[in-house]
Formats: sequence, structure tokens, C-alpha cells
Amino acid sequence: MQISEFQQLISEKYGTRDRQRGTSATFMWFVEEVGELATALAEKSTQSQKESEFADVFAWLCTLANINGVDIAKACRDKYGDSGVTGYK
Repeated sequence: MQISEFQQLISEKYGTRDRQRGTSATFMWFVEEVGELATALAEKSTQSQKESEFADVFAWLCTLANINGVDIAKACRDKYGDSGVTGYK
């Protein structure tokens, strides 16, 4: 699955509710998921648990992008280019 496909999937499944919730409340959910990921990494959780938390963080990031009109794939291409990460030492 491409990033744009996943972002669209999240929009189709949750978009109406996400827009009603708004950016501030959605950001709080995102931060909570980042905290759960941090706990999973710190506690040496199973690979499956870590993968689940990474997926949750990415889903909430896509939600934030959707309700703010940001195409994550485009943003990544614009920032890092198609040929890999540039500008970092």
C-alpha cells in the first residue's frame, strides 16, 4: 500500500468524525498514541505490539494531515525528494 492510499483509506473510514473533532482534539489523540508507542519501545514489547503502535501513530498522523489539507506523500517528496533524504549530515 502506498502512503497516499493509506491516507485516503483513513479519510474514507474516519474523515467525517475526524473533521468534527478538529485539529486540537485530534492532536491530543495523536500524542496519546505516540506515548503508547514510547511505552511499547521502552518496555521491549513484542514485535507485533510495536507494529500495532507504529500503525496507530501513522493512522493518527494521517488523520491530522487529512483535516489540515496536507498530502503526506507530497510533503515527503517536497521535503526529501524522490531520490532519498537530502540536506542532512
